[in-house]
Amino acid sequence: MKIYENPWPHEVHRVIDILRWKLRWGPQETPELPDAPQTPAAWRAVSREEIATPPDAGWRVTWLGHASFLLQGAGVSLLVDPVFSEFCAPLPFPSLRRRVPPPCMTGDLPRIDAVLLTHGHYDHLDLTTLRRIGKGTRIFIAKGHAAWLRGKGFTNVSELAWHTSAEIFPGIRLTATPAQHFTARTLLNRNRGHWCGWLVEGAGCKLWHAGDSGYCPAFSDIGGRYGPIDFGMIPIGAYLPRRIMRAMHMNPQEAVRAFQESRCRRAVAMHWGTFQLTDEPLGEPPILLERARREHSVAAGDFVAAGIGDHWQVMPVESAGANRGPTG
Repeated sequence: MKIYENPWPHEVHRVIDILRWKLRWGPQETPELPDAPQTPAAWRAVSREEIATPPDAGWRVTWLGHASFLLQGAGVSLLVDPVFSEFCAPLPFPSLRRRVPPPCMTGDLPRIDAVLLTHGHYDHLDLTTLRRIGKGTRIFIAKGHAAWLRGKGFTNVSELAWHTSAEIFPGIRLTATPAQHFTARTLLNRNRGHWCGWLVEGAGCKLWHAGDSGYCPAFSDIGGRYGPIDFGMIPIGAYLPRRIMRAMHMNPQEAVRAFQESRCRRAVAMHWGTFQLTDEPLGEPPILLERARREHSVAAGDFVAAGIGDHWQVMPVESAGANRGPTG
């Protein structure tokens, strides 16, 4: 069976490293801002009416928490990495309980035309949520996962390799973009599937969900091949301890570099403020993002950490009022 890997060198953590971290053996890393608030992301309810139909022009991007987004445009509604469950784990571990609810329930969602999954980790691929959406819904996932999903009863699954594209609906093109990560559901199936980000092109716009990733050469590659990108969704959280997380999750400083290298015009921060996956305070990532934004001369509003339930209107660059938001 094929085992997937990242094509560039990076640190590799071992099971014993994870055990030492979780059991607090040896010295522990201190957060950069130990007094940062231990509070989740801000939250607002999303009503059924405001997401009932895609906009007439451009796209509406709604953050549903963690790495979950609703993308609506060109007559379709797409979900990326939807997780509506109370826990992002195989069992209800208290440490992996949601710290803030989704802004709406699955029953409030419009008809979902397709689900885009970046990889198989529990905080990105939630079988309970997928079953509620419907086993016949079209699913696109990184290469290597389709057979497993079909074995779970999902009947309309397609997989894409890095830099492979498909026209998934008339006028909408989907491309799998590279990322630096790993995947597993158990100790026995590590890296049996790949991981990716997703570039969605349609209605005159390019939207990019970076997936889970450490900082790596992929971002300059993406910028060179696909940029400029109108709107990005870039992870900023789950980065401490760095000795373990550096290879798989960016910190805010690295996220700003990824924003610049991928040639995003604007972006929203994700993968923070919803689940307490690692050791940094829940409220530290957006503070460090603001600091990194200033250090890298990124204009205020170009890369933001907003609230769960906020949404952005993304318009073609030539359109008046392009890329407005967040709104709520």
